[in-house]
Amino acid sequence: MEYWDLYDENRKPLNKTHQRGLPQNENEYHIVVLIVTVNSKNQILITHRDPNKESYPNLWEVTVGSALSGETSKKAALRELFEETGIKCKDDELFEISTIKESAAFIDVYLTKKDIEIENLTMQPGETTEAKWISFSEFDKMAENGYVAGSIVRRLGIVKNLIFEKINLKI
Repeated sequence: MEYWDLYDENRKPLNKTHQRGLPQNENEYHIVVLIVTVNSKNQILITHRDPNKESYPNLWEVTVGSALSGETSKKAALRELFEETGIKCKDDELFEISTIKESAAFIDVYLTKKDIEIENLTMQPGETTEAKWISFSEFDKMAENGYVAGSIVRRLGIVKNLIFEKINLKI
């Protein structure tokens, strides 16, 4: 069973936890981390969601997950990246670039640059089934054709220019 810490609309801790899967009260938020992994070719790493996932089955995404109770946002990002891909990242290799406030969560967006061959990744059973490196324009085409989870498309659309700025990619 997974529990999340809850926060108010200003991200002040409410000193309450919430069990994943149960309805969340209005004006209560939890922390979600979204990790964008980019290689030296300025390609983005995407993973394919397991077909048995309740939300967005069989669609592509970047690494994303919720912070567990007692866990900092950055620790959650490091854990999720490792769990879903097998990528080990050090604290100083992961940079928070933005926070997006949604109706029930604060989405902390992180960026890391890593050169890892796909065959060296480890997919998490029940979560991810495969991975690939693609250009940002390929990502846009996949999104337009409905192959990327809608929440990922929306969130990356908000921070795309920040990502480009951080990796020195011309828009």
